[in-house]
Amino acid sequence: MGKIWRVSGPLVIADEMKGSQVYEIVEIGEERLVGEVIGLEEDKAIIQSHEDTLGLKTGEVVMGTGRILSVELGPGLVGAIYDGLQKSLLTLIEDTGSFIKRGAKALALPRDKKWQFTPKVKVGDEVNGGDIVGTVPETELIEHKIMVPMGIEGVVKEIREGDYTVEEPIARVEYNGGVKELTMMQEWPVRKPRPYKKRQDPSGLLTTGMRILDYMFPLALGGKASIPGGFGTGKTVAMQQLVRWAQTHLNIYVGCGERGNEMSDVLYSFRKLKDPNTGRPLQEKEIFIANTSNMPVVAREASIFVGITMAEYFRDMGYDVLLVADSTSRWAEAMREMGGRLEEMPGEEGFPSYMGSRLSTFYERAGMVECLGSPERNGSVTVAGAVSPPGADFSEPVTQNTLRIVDALYSLDVSLANKRHFPAISWLTSYSLYVDAVKDWWDRIDAGWVDTRTTALKILQQEAELEEIVRLVGPEALPEGDKLLLLIARMIREDFLQQSAYHEVDTYCVPAKAGLMLKTIIKFYELAREMLNSGVSIESIRSSPVVYKISRMKDISNEAFEQRTKELWSEMEQDLVTRKGVT
Repeated sequence: MGKIWRVSGPLVIADEMKGSQVYEIVEIGEERLVGEVIGLEEDKAIIQSHEDTLGLKTGEVVMGTGRILSVELGPGLVGAIYDGLQKSLLTLIEDTGSFIKRGAKALALPRDKKWQFTPKVKVGDEVNGGDIVGTVPETELIEHKIMVPMGIEGVVKEIREGDYTVEEPIARVEYNGGVKELTMMQEWPVRKPRPYKKRQDPSGLLTTGMRILDYMFPLALGGKASIPGGFGTGKTVAMQQLVRWAQTHLNIYVGCGERGNEMSDVLYSFRKLKDPNTGRPLQEKEIFIANTSNMPVVAREASIFVGITMAEYFRDMGYDVLLVADSTSRWAEAMREMGGRLEEMPGEEGFPSYMGSRLSTFYERAGMVECLGSPERNGSVTVAGAVSPPGADFSEPVTQNTLRIVDALYSLDVSLANKRHFPAISWLTSYSLYVDAVKDWWDRIDAGWVDTRTTALKILQQEAELEEIVRLVGPEALPEGDKLLLLIARMIREDFLQQSAYHEVDTYCVPAKAGLMLKTIIKFYELAREMLNSGVSIESIRSSPVVYKISRMKDISNEAFEQRTKELWSEMEQDLVTRKGVT
């Protein structure tokens, strides 16, 4: 037990703290505010408070807990809403009302709810850390697999089927000469990555329903991606689309320092949304962590690591998990504030020199792995982090450090956002290093994916090269072939890449539909070039009713699209041949 010596914003220095350890959780003052020891100097402890320190006075008591920051893992996580320290906000609103009091406590997992446990092992079986000993139907979409905690091994002496709370024993295992009781709940330190048997290369497409991601710049399961963009370019909407429609088993949304109204919009909209594959409510496969801009600054770092630890836990069950963080820039700003108060030597633009390594400890916990324990299974954690560079300046330190870590960049362009082209992801500055990793996946859906994608990107690049000439001499001075190329590039941009997050049909596009849409535009280009070489004017081609019908392809439902596309291809060939005959 110590006493407060000095308070400086979220930084508390306490003396008489001999015996404390770095990263130990402490309780500060009469309200028992949660803090974390980040440095020790003789008998003084430097503590970062995860709650507002306003009103704390010198001499107030600081109590050590002897444990480090950990999360509770077990049934009850899915569909929950937590703050940055894994306090259940649903419980807090019941206990304290809409305005949460400082120092309020709430358990992460409900202690009174009973879960139906079904054993998967029997008495006499030998079990080790990571083995699945039973299952719990947590939601209609998630079967919670109860695993032996890491470090425990032995022979099952007793295991019982039935309804239990997360604290009641479900099994007893002979361990270290004694008997260890297993419950459905376990704890894990947030800053310690969970172990696995073997790391694998990312593979398979993370289907997002966004055409520019799935088809043009794919993100593989187990990959790392960044979405940087200036104010108003659509970062939050892009992140919400990812967590809404990504075809993973579980999605985790971390609102790290962003505005409260954006987080409220996410929570409100998810009540109405349905999973496109099963028709079940999306809340049955989501976890929300809300640490918005009006919440404690220092807890932003904790919220990121709480999210990734829960993602690894479900990965170890053999699930594919997506975690999105909006945004890591706010986390970096919190590090800059703490670094300034600790009088650390600043790096570029005042950010701490260790910022890059801190970002790496988060992103590098993504990946596809072979899980520990039996039965054999693979799982993945895919991470996508938003970055908010001031003034859309991608040369600033947070963006540059992030680019050294991630393998997919979705660069949001201010000029596209000003033109109301959403998602405002630039096809000229974005990239993905996962093209080879997802090629086999795409070949099963669309055998010509690589060629079609390459052709489309080449057309868009040629359009960018022609833009300077158009600005100088105007589009009418261009050769007929270049005019046609500009028409096709506009069709790719507006009819394929542009997508409405608020349209009932267009909000989610299955990969097969995306492939047919782009192939239809490329087919139109090939036929139009033939007509152009045969003497058909570009004006005649532009006036074809097929051009309008192609522009409305995005409104066709995913189920009816294949048949409608066949009809459109037939009409397209007939229309252009007719125009050739007229000429």
